[in-house]
Amino acid sequence: MAVKIVRLGTPRNTDEGLRIGTVRRPPRGVPKSEFAAQNWYDVWYPNLAPSAETMRLGQAAQASQESDKDWAAFRKRYRAEMAEPDASRSLDLLAALSHRTNFAVGCYCESEARCHRSLLRELLGERGAKIA
Repeated sequence: MAVKIVRLGTPRNTDEGLRIGTVRRPPRGVPKSEFAAQNWYDVWYPNLAPSAETMRLGQAAQASQESDKDWAAFRKRYRAEMAEPDASRSLDLLAALSHRTNFAVGCYCESEARCHRSLLRELLGERGAKIA
C-alpha cells in the first residue's frame, strides 16, 4: 500500500488505485464523464492545489530567468497554504490512508521538479506517508 505521485493525463501505473487530481481546474475540453477514462483523475480535490495567486508564482518560476528565486517564493507560499488547518488535515488523512490502500495524487505539470506535486511528496513524507 502506498501513495504514488503522478502526472495527470498519463497512463496509469499497475496497482495505482484511485487517482486524485490536486489541481485548481478540471482539464479543458474534456467532458466530466471522461476524466477517469482518459487518465486525468477519478476524484477532483482542489483543496490541495495552490491558490490562484500562488499558482501564478509557480508559473513564473517555470518561465523566469531568476527561476530559483521564484521557485523559493512559490515553495514558501504553497507550504504556508498547506499548513492551514483544512489542508493540513487533508495531508494527515492521505498520509494515514497510504498505509492502508494504494492511491495516487497528481497535477498536470510536465516536470515534477517545478510542480506543487514535488512539494506534496515532501509534505506527505513528513507526515509519515508510505510513498511509492
